[in-house]
Amino acid sequence: MRLPKLYADDQVRAGRQIAGDVLLVVWVVTWWRIAQSVHDATLQLAGPGRQMRESGTGLAGRMRDAASAVDGTPLIGDKLRAPFDGAGSAADQLARAGTAQVHAVQDLAFWLQLAVALVPILLACAFYLPLRVRFVRRAGAAQRFVDAAEDLDLFALRALAKQPMHRLARISDDPAGAWRRRDEAVVRRLAELELRTVGLKPPPA
Repeated sequence: MRLPKLYADDQVRAGRQIAGDVLLVVWVVTWWRIAQSVHDATLQLAGPGRQMRESGTGLAGRMRDAASAVDGTPLIGDKLRAPFDGAGSAADQLARAGTAQVHAVQDLAFWLQLAVALVPILLACAFYLPLRVRFVRRAGAAQRFVDAAEDLDLFALRALAKQPMHRLARISDDPAGAWRRRDEAVVRRLAELELRTVGLKPPPA
C-alpha cells in the first residue's frame, strides 16, 4: 500500500507546500491562544458574582444561626425568629443571583472563545485545505500510473488533451503526430509537462 503523496517532487513547489502547512499550523495555534486569552479575560467578569454568592451564602448561614438562637425564647420566640428567617431567605436569593451571574459569564467566555478561534481558523482551512487535498488526490492517482518510462504515453496523451497550445508548441510543431509516431523524446517531454502539473517527476529514462 502506497503512502499518500503529500508533497511535490519539485523542491521549489514542495518547499512552498511545506511552508504553507507550517503557516497554517502557526495560524491555528496563534488564534487558539488568542481565544484562550479572551476566555480568561472574560472570566474575570465573574468576580463580582462570586463575591455576591459567597456573601449571600455567609449571611444566610448567620441569619439561620441567629434564628435558632432566639427560637427558644419563651412566649416571643416565634416572633423574634421571623425577621431572621426573612433575612436568611433574602440572603439565599442574593447567593442564587450571584451563582446565576457566574454561570452567565462562564457561558459568555466559552462562546467568545469559540467565536474568536473558529472564525479565522475555519476561514484559513476553507481556503487552504481544499488545495492541499486536491494535490494529494491528483498526485496519488497519477503516481499509481507512472512506475516506468513505458507509462509516460498516458500522460503525454493527457497533455495533448489538456495543456494550452502555446506550451505544446514549445515541445514540437506537430506534438500529436509525434505522439502517434511514438517519438520517445516528444512523448517524454509531453509527459513531463503533464506530470509537473500534479507535482511529479517522470521515472528515469
